[in-house]
Amino acid sequence: MYEHSQPEHMTDVPVFTDVSASERQWAMFAHLSALVAIWMGGMAFLGPLIVWLIKRDEMRFVDDQGKEALNFQLNILLLKIAAGVVGFALAVVTFGLGLFLLVPLLGGLVVLDIILAIVAAMKANTGEAYRYPYIIRLVK
Repeated sequence: MYEHSQPEHMTDVPVFTDVSASERQWAMFAHLSALVAIWMGGMAFLGPLIVWLIKRDEMRFVDDQGKEALNFQLNILLLKIAAGVVGFALAVVTFGLGLFLLVPLLGGLVVLDIILAIVAAMKANTGEAYRYPYIIRLVK
């Protein structure tokens, strides 16, 4: 007998009914605003933070998706910092060769950030709550 179960990171996804077009649009902006910030200096958490702070009290769906986008961007920021520290330590120990590990690692994080933010924005635009996989939810 086959039993279908959700992945562990998807068990806490709330179901929203009757999500308005305005809520869907603001939730999509919460996810996509991180992409704008990536190109403007890497402070990708600022866009979701601003959208969440502006709309969290008046739109439940935006409150949920804004927090999710903010948590993901904070996780990516922490991963970039950790990669930078490890890469720098490796560069010191290996006389610069550790940088060959650091550059692809940071590039991969940026690509992952872009892809998952777009997927989340597309889901939010349909009114479906999205949960980023394998993140620590720092903002509750």
